[in-house]
Amino acid sequence: MPLAKVDVVVLGAGIVGVSAALHLQARGRSVAIVDRSGAAASETSYGNTGIIQAEAVFPYTFPRKLGEIALAALNRDPRAHIRYSALPSIAPWLWRYFLASSPQNRIAIANAARPLNAAALPEHRAFAKAAGAEALLRDEGWIKVYRSERGRQAALAEIEELRPFGVASRVLDRAELAAMEPHLTEAAAGGVHFSEPATTSDPGALVKAYAALFRERGGRLLNGDARTLTTAADGWSVATAEGTLAAREAVVALGAWSSDVLVPLGYRFPLGVKRGYHMHYGAKGDAALSRPVLDAEYGYVLTPMTRGIRLTTGAEFARRDDKPSSAHLDRLEPVARTLFPLAERRQSEPWLGRRPCLPDMMPIIGPAPRHKSLWLDFGHHHLGLTLGPMSGRLLAEMMTGEKPSLDPRPFSAARFG
Repeated sequence: MPLAKVDVVVLGAGIVGVSAALHLQARGRSVAIVDRSGAAASETSYGNTGIIQAEAVFPYTFPRKLGEIALAALNRDPRAHIRYSALPSIAPWLWRYFLASSPQNRIAIANAARPLNAAALPEHRAFAKAAGAEALLRDEGWIKVYRSERGRQAALAEIEELRPFGVASRVLDRAELAAMEPHLTEAAAGGVHFSEPATTSDPGALVKAYAALFRERGGRLLNGDARTLTTAADGWSVATAEGTLAAREAVVALGAWSSDVLVPLGYRFPLGVKRGYHMHYGAKGDAALSRPVLDAEYGYVLTPMTRGIRLTTGAEFARRDDKPSSAHLDRLEPVARTLFPLAERRQSEPWLGRRPCLPDMMPIIGPAPRHKSLWLDFGHHHLGLTLGPMSGRLLAEMMTGEKPSLDPRPFSAARFG
């Protein structure tokens, strides 16, 4: 006999799963979340840059210029790091990523994804208000700094490319940058301030606050192994530490681990992983940051967090479950110290997260092709924190027969056959 029966079981307690659960709950569904940790935000939702990127338009694409590809292949591009031992395993996905990153596809993806990105911040604000977590959101935006004239020209070109999408931004010269962030060194020649995004000093705490709201409203967060999901006569069942849970419908929101559940069910989506690391630091003297700062030419972000200044790396290309390596962080830390007076490390080892990426850098949101009661919400690449609440709303609208607030077709699983 099952422990309990609910309308929907959501697999995964990151920002994506918690958001879907809250939106389904608000539409009258009884919902339980199952996660192997038994807690919210124990994986990628904990360790990101803390930026809710309302300004996001263009995806992070695979380099197309021969020189850029060569630098990346030789591990001389500081924005990425390749684990060569993993190449035989990840090469097929990298090839699909390369093909999806053509200039034409880049524009098409931007147009398709922009409505989802642009709607992200209001959904976060609604959750934060209901959860009593508004103090965790800041409205200072974030800054992309450049170090050279080449960097300045790239920043100006980016602003022009974003202009048709209505993205608010302001170019900062050295004096204007220093007025906003006085403790950045003179290595930062200028920057671009994106004023629309909100940021958080503790993304893990923000997601936990949303999960607490879910529980306050009657939801259950259970410890369980999503890989035990099986079909049943009236839906689905999954094993938890408290017994078997039965549900009429199931949502897979497991990020980089979604394939662990979907492959046994006959689905083989091209889900890759971009790994990333973070480390917290003290600041020397009275130095401080007011908002996240991206070093455009090196690809890392410094964010003021509750635990200190968080340095978040770019992408490490490796197998999902390869052992952590400090190589990428070790390359970037000396560079970051030339930009901001970082003090001591506050962790003994870097934290490792796994960004779930489909080749076109867009998530899958919607029904599974061959199981009418199975729903998919994963593959949010670098924007999981940003897109979780809005993708949860879109999914809940489809699941309950409500008119979708935006066109869900670009996010359909059908695009992969």
